[in-house]
Amino acid sequence: MIDNPDIGAPAPAWKRLQFEATAAAAEEPSLSSYLNAAILNHTTLGDALSYHLAEKLASPAMATQQVRHVISGIFGAAPELVAVAETDMQAVLERDPACRGMLQPFLFFKGYLALQTHRVAHELWRTGRETLAFHFQSRASELFDVDIHPAARIGRGVMFDHASGITIGETAVVGDGCSLLHGVTLGGTGKEVGDRHPKIGRGVLLSVGAKILGNITVGDEAKVAAGSVVLKDVPSQCTVAGVPAKIVSGPTCCQPAQNMDQGIPDAAETS
Repeated sequence: MIDNPDIGAPAPAWKRLQFEATAAAAEEPSLSSYLNAAILNHTTLGDALSYHLAEKLASPAMATQQVRHVISGIFGAAPELVAVAETDMQAVLERDPACRGMLQPFLFFKGYLALQTHRVAHELWRTGRETLAFHFQSRASELFDVDIHPAARIGRGVMFDHASGITIGETAVVGDGCSLLHGVTLGGTGKEVGDRHPKIGRGVLLSVGAKILGNITVGDEAKVAAGSVVLKDVPSQCTVAGVPAKIVSGPTCCQPAQNMDQGIPDAAETS
């Protein structure tokens, strides 16, 4: 029996995940075998994540055990990726009102699973295993409708909310603590080579359908409103909106990625 996580302080992610899986298995016996296989039969978060991602990513090209062997090897060589996966899971719990605990992102939220797949693919890319990295990218795109080039660099504590249609190009950078909603594109302009994708600062909120194009910078704690097309640099803590996007307030935003406030301040509110 797993002890209830301490009241008043966050439990370690792995302890909380085990607790929630145990409770869910008791409440829904039809899923008990699944919950045991995915979580309760393992001793660490890394082991459970390796198993669960492998079950998702397996295909005729690579069997489940082959995929699991690759992911386990990555986590063994780069254990910080497991710590980052924990931070990402905590970010979802803190920012998504639909999230009831650790269990939902770990098992069911495709944004979280796509991001962890990318982290594995990026490590493969970084260590020279580019063909296998592209394979994982392709599988994530097919399964989760999230297409991230394996060379793209993404910080920790990042949330992909709903995630459908998120596209991130090869030379893009996403800073720590960002939140990206469905339909976000970090793309090129279509006519450049080399370093051609956006650089997103820390704590940035990219709202639904935002398109940030070219080798431009979005500053720390900036906000890009829904449906905007950003073609120029965005200063830190400013909100931009429109096609093409223009500054509509700032510097006034405070931790937009954490607050998940999609609104655009009126001029009177920012004067």
